[in-house]
Amino acid sequence: MHEGDQEGPPQVTVVATDEIDEQALRTLRRIQRTRSRTVLVVTDIDEQKLVSAAECGVTGVVKRAESTPEHLLEVIRTVAQDGGCVPPDLLGQLLTEVGRLQKQVLGPRGLHFTGLSAREVDVLRLVAEGYDTADIATKLSYSERTIKNVLHSVMTRLQLRNRTHAVAYAMRQGLI
Repeated sequence: MHEGDQEGPPQVTVVATDEIDEQALRTLRRIQRTRSRTVLVVTDIDEQKLVSAAECGVTGVVKRAESTPEHLLEVIRTVAQDGGCVPPDLLGQLLTEVGRLQKQVLGPRGLHFTGLSAREVDVLRLVAEGYDTADIATKLSYSERTIKNVLHSVMTRLQLRNRTHAVAYAMRQGLI
């Protein structure tokens, strides 16, 4: 689908496959680089393959058995408007998998899906409350150098321009 007469990649690309194998993942990654939104029509998928597809930019999934023209068009429209669409049974499995990954993989390493550690979130929360570096260091029992390093690390990793930008990012992500 193209908006108006704009040239360039389509807004939504539909990929149909029987299963999510390496070839399908390569195709999805290639589409992701075009910044097109992707709807996947698939015969067989489980939560692990759904996570892999999501990592490749898929925002709509339709099981082939449920892919009536009306349903497919509804999913394409939803995805074109920045929405997402996953069959309810797969959504439940996906949420369970996300929780498992957070608990077993990311949490023990002090990480969250946002890419920020608990310490980084604490520092950004205090910056948002108006505390300066010295006050934050005192409140969290760290050195001022550590607080500066935490802020520098967050801003560099997430390509944020300054403390205000970092706080805005944390707020948009619902972290503070």
